[in-house]
Amino acid sequence: MEMIEFKEKINKYLEKIQIILNEEQIKQFYKYMNLLIKWNEKINLTSITDPEEIILKHFVDSLTIEKYISKGEKVIDIGTGAGFPGIPLKIYRNDIKITLVDSLNKRINFLDEVIRELELGDIETIHTRAEDIGKNIKYRETFDVATSRAVANLSTLSEYLLPTIKINGKVICMKGSDIEEELAKGKKAIEILGGTIEKIEKFNLPNSDIKRNIIYLKKINKTPGKYPRKAGTPSKSPINN
Repeated sequence: MEMIEFKEKINKYLEKIQIILNEEQIKQFYKYMNLLIKWNEKINLTSITDPEEIILKHFVDSLTIEKYISKGEKVIDIGTGAGFPGIPLKIYRNDIKITLVDSLNKRINFLDEVIRELELGDIETIHTRAEDIGKNIKYRETFDVATSRAVANLSTLSEYLLPTIKINGKVICMKGSDIEEELAKGKKAIEILGGTIEKIEKFNLPNSDIKRNIIYLKKINKTPGKYPRKAGTPSKSPINN
């Protein structure tokens, strides 16, 4: 896809969610897309390789949570994969600090190249498991916002994310269409881990029938020290069981 077409398409989608990019940001997104397509030929980063689908399902989708992040906040993106939603958020919001966490070193190498090529500041990558970042005293309960996109069920995800944020911090879970069962099973875990459900936003991605849900949690109590449990346990044995 040529730059002119890319600019037209990304602007068309983003205007539907009241986001306007400047010229530099458009260039950064364009470079990001091309790096993603190039690296995806070597390592499995995404099953979405069509440029217009990358724009909608990765870039625009990631920016749907931007409105929940306040100026200057520290954000951790756990299980970031190819950098979603963390890198699109950083491109658009230069005021926020981003930490990208992933368990696969190949993906971290890709993210490091994206950060270099796009010349992004106040953004770091960490190669570790989700359970371990929440146990690390350097990171535990130090973030304002924790987010994740399509990583795990709500109960497991809460155990990954809630230990990393401060009291009064926010967890933003990005989900697909069917969340009722997850919500029912996840409420116990959220409460035990110190959180509460503040809001659920249901919407379609712009100009599409692709359904999305944002589950917004607030942390109201400290997370008990035994959480997160050791690697593998939250997914094998969620707190609701």
